[in-house]
Amino acid sequence: MHTNPEYADFHRTRRLHAQTVRDSITLVRRVTPDDLPRPTPCAQWALSDLLAHMTAQHQGFAAAALGHGQDLTHWTVRPLGDDAVAQYSEAAERVIAAFAAVDAPDRAFALPEFAVAHTFPAVQAIGFHLVDYVVHSWDVARSLSLAYAPGPELLRAALPIARAVPDGASRFAPDSHFRPGLTPAPDPSTLTRILTALGRSPDWQRPSPDAAAGLPHGAAVRDATC
Repeated sequence: MHTNPEYADFHRTRRLHAQTVRDSITLVRRVTPDDLPRPTPCAQWALSDLLAHMTAQHQGFAAAALGHGQDLTHWTVRPLGDDAVAQYSEAAERVIAAFAAVDAPDRAFALPEFAVAHTFPAVQAIGFHLVDYVVHSWDVARSLSLAYAPGPELLRAALPIARAVPDGASRFAPDSHFRPGLTPAPDPSTLTRILTALGRSPDWQRPSPDAAAGLPHGAAVRDATC
């Protein structure tokens, strides 16, 4: 059994990652086919688009854990259809299992959506995926008008990862995963700090059907890229 700090951090990150992804499964299982057209906090994306993206990211990260992340076909976003919930749940369990099989914190992950020229150590890659699914779980919850309250240990682990994501002009690029960071209100919660660091407005509300009717994708009611 490894007892040095590097391995301890690796196992903790992996455990919290599994918790995060399973929390997302719980939320996604609340989705019905009628919910799929709902708007989300992600610019231009209905809930169906968000779930397709989340499913593809699970598949890409699972492939990276198994040594195949450089193959872009694993990252391809495909429409999910009416069985979106089942497809999402299957992909989520696949990435948890793939991460569980990683035997060292420095195992190289190829993540071509992040960088083509170099790889990332496993502990960092798993952290990327962890914070992404804290935020995406919030996206799903807001789209469904549900509460999302991760545990404090998970939020404490996710906050420094969120703050380490580079901010600035690069976030205006068309392929950026996040909008520029926002300034939180005074005395923010840890979840609010994570959301605002990654360009999410914690005050986002799903627009009413009347307000959303006729609006093109990417209208002002949706304020973040994903």
